[in-house]
Amino acid sequence: MTKRPAGPPGGRGRKGSAGREDLSGPGAARAPGRPSGGTSSRSPGGPAARRQGRPARSGAVPPPRGSAKGAPRPPQGGTRTATRPAARPAPPRRPPRPRVPFRRRDPMKRLNVTLLAIAFVLSLFAGRLVQLQTIESGQYSEEARKQRLREITLPAVRGDITDAQGNALAMTVEARGVYADPSVIKPAKRQAIVDALAPMLGLEPAFVLRAVSEPKSQYEVLAHGVRPDQARLVMGLKFTGIGVEPEYRRVYPAGSLAAGVVGFVNAAGEGGAGLESSMDKLLAGRSGSQRVEISPDGQQIPMGEDQTKPSVPGRGVRLTLMRDIQYKAEQAIAKQVKATGARSGSVIVMDPRNGQLLALATAPGYDPNQYGRSNSATWGSPVVQEAYEPGSTGKVLTAAAVLEKGGVTPATPFLVRDHIVEGPRTFHDSHPHAPERLTFAGVLAKSSNVGTIMASKTITQDTLYRFLRDFGFGQKTGIGLPGETPGLLNAPSKWSGTDRYPIAFGQSVSVNAVQMASVYATIANGGVRVAPTLVAGTVSEDGAFTPAKAPASRRVVSAATARQISDMLEGVATVEGTAPKARIEGYRVAGKTGTAEIVNPSCGCYKGGGWTSSFAGFAPADDPQLVVQVVLQHPTKGSHLGGDIAAPVFKDVMTSALATRKVPPTGSKAPAVQIYARD
Repeated sequence: MTKRPAGPPGGRGRKGSAGREDLSGPGAARAPGRPSGGTSSRSPGGPAARRQGRPARSGAVPPPRGSAKGAPRPPQGGTRTATRPAARPAPPRRPPRPRVPFRRRDPMKRLNVTLLAIAFVLSLFAGRLVQLQTIESGQYSEEARKQRLREITLPAVRGDITDAQGNALAMTVEARGVYADPSVIKPAKRQAIVDALAPMLGLEPAFVLRAVSEPKSQYEVLAHGVRPDQARLVMGLKFTGIGVEPEYRRVYPAGSLAAGVVGFVNAAGEGGAGLESSMDKLLAGRSGSQRVEISPDGQQIPMGEDQTKPSVPGRGVRLTLMRDIQYKAEQAIAKQVKATGARSGSVIVMDPRNGQLLALATAPGYDPNQYGRSNSATWGSPVVQEAYEPGSTGKVLTAAAVLEKGGVTPATPFLVRDHIVEGPRTFHDSHPHAPERLTFAGVLAKSSNVGTIMASKTITQDTLYRFLRDFGFGQKTGIGLPGETPGLLNAPSKWSGTDRYPIAFGQSVSVNAVQMASVYATIANGGVRVAPTLVAGTVSEDGAFTPAKAPASRRVVSAATARQISDMLEGVATVEGTAPKARIEGYRVAGKTGTAEIVNPSCGCYKGGGWTSSFAGFAPADDPQLVVQVVLQHPTKGSHLGGDIAAPVFKDVMTSALATRKVPPTGSKAPAVQIYARD
């Protein structure tokens, strides 16, 4: 039997049913219908086919490596000489993926892992909850409580101010404060709130809008002192975040009466002027407080925290002023200020026996109920705040000094010219006149500057200074009004060589009106100075009156000297004196006119500065009960002489005050005052 030649490397062939060799071995299989040939990796016998181990297609013999495409296949030995052209190999098929057998895992493991994860998360929540509820509970509870708490001020009832007879000049009435809680006001509601509240409460719309729009605030005050009926209208609007709270409002039932003394309480509830300012602490009392819990809609929680510290009411103040006398004084000075075109004016009424001030009237005035509508220049107390040169009304101090220490008597004669030269300066009387032989009483009655200078030469300048101090010059009166000036009185060491002469007739020194009134009260009281008094005492909440400390008193001049001066001053109100317009029918009147030049600030001189016109006196002269002083600053119409414009006001006010106090005429006759010296 003939042996078959060996097949190609990689496998031995076998015959198939069609008589073809069926080559087996790796890389021999081809896809059906695909032509053989080519050297690509997908050709029969290629590396890829061998790696995949697929059987070769039957009858296909791969060409030897390196043979050209389509080259004749070399003979393989044996008797076969002819070769069949190789068919084009088919691309190999992708082997099917091996099936991974499904293994059912234990479900308990997954369940345990899930439960463990859930348990871990819950433990975190539980730990945080324990932290909030136990460890940090106090801190968060306190923060929450603070957010709910609101401290409300409980204002104290301010004490009343009354006159000597208990008539109210300033009092406190119930009112309401309107506030907003911006944290609960919705932005869409803000404009509606502004449109409703601004005109109702008399507020600027911009202010209300700004208040209700505060992002981090829970309490913004919109208005103070709202009347209760008006507050009810506000609450009737039912705006969320708008509320009212109780407070008090200051009212002045007498209007402008004694406004310069009483003053006013400003919008912040503090004294803004007068006694309301200087006695604010006593009048205001001490405010209390209330801590309450507020719900998110701005309402108080009924059963929430409520801590209250009660307020302490202020004490009332009773003044020495008498309403009727004060009213008459204000009417008289206001009328004269208008008639003379004066810048301002004042009237003081005083009881010389105890120093009580019965009237402190100033013009122009203002209504403290509407102080914001008035000129702020009128808010003060000119009777103590405004200093002026007293002029001839100050001559009584020189008279007291020369009568006590200079050996001068009311009958001492002086040859008085209309001018006198002292050093480099020349001093004049108020009007030219021929030389006159006047007694010292006549010098005072005629208000001669020259005669006063001549009399002052009988004392030293130190003596003159001491008497001025003893009468209260250069010192505050201490009546309690704010901003008081002590006036100007330099020590003699600061006087120039000729200062003593104008000081003797009331120039080159300055005083306030109360200081000057006190000088005449001292003469009227027999030479004993009783410090002026405005506050009679205080009143507690239950109405108990506590009198003020008795005013200080001391003797300044002897009773005899005071009597001599009083008699000389009666000559002023005669037809031969400078103030016949001060006479009052049935009463003896003693007084003195004053017409002093005002320093012109533009030049520091008296030229063009204007005048201070005044009159100070007391009645009845033989038993003084009342002192009245009138001052007019810078009159511009008609006469500027004190005897012409101030004396009539004195007469008007004194007549009314004597009637109010029921002071009868004494019926005695005035002593004859010798004006001219006998030859």
